[in-house]
Amino acid sequence: MDTPDDVKHETVMDTGAEQLGKTYAQALLAAAQKAGRTEQIVDQLNQVVDQYLRKSPPLAAAFASPRIDLHEKQRVIDRVFGGDFDPLLLTFLKVMASRGRLAHVAAVREGVLTLFDEMSGQVLAKVSTAVPLSDGLRASISEKLGTATGKKVRLQEVVDADLIGGMVIRIGDTVFDNSVANRLNGIAKRASEGFSAKIAEKFDQLTQ
Repeated sequence: MDTPDDVKHETVMDTGAEQLGKTYAQALLAAAQKAGRTEQIVDQLNQVVDQYLRKSPPLAAAFASPRIDLHEKQRVIDRVFGGDFDPLLLTFLKVMASRGRLAHVAAVREGVLTLFDEMSGQVLAKVSTAVPLSDGLRASISEKLGTATGKKVRLQEVVDADLIGGMVIRIGDTVFDNSVANRLNGIAKRASEGFSAKIAEKFDQLTQ
């Protein structure tokens, strides 16, 4: 597949969101590779999902709503993303809009990341902690997990307040065993320092 237009609507109409995401992801990555801008487009797709759709429920609702016509959705894409985002990605989003698939942009992003990891020899590690990781801890975790797996590691960070003082690391269906966890104990202990103060600070900010 060379362009987003190579994805035929009929091939995904009756499939689930995951399969739809994979199908569109293949088309987007093929087009991005041909243009020589794969990493840039993957990064911008992440921004669309994480910094725009997740943080703006009205925008996400507009993408998903069947009551908003195609031309208006395409105008929204140009108005919100035009000028700052790669034209190939904008075209791709408009193709999704034309086929009534904008509600599944997040599924496409997941498909893109899975394929991109395979292409680049990376492995996804889901790291759950009580508060966001500092840059230093993030770098240390990436380095140690890279050594443990023998691959470049892409972190997916999840904040879970129930994990005060703790850290859970999952790669695929595997939660790291005790031998690896022991090597990460120092990181976990450092990560736990100041958790209570940070959580209190965030609570104060929310209640102001």
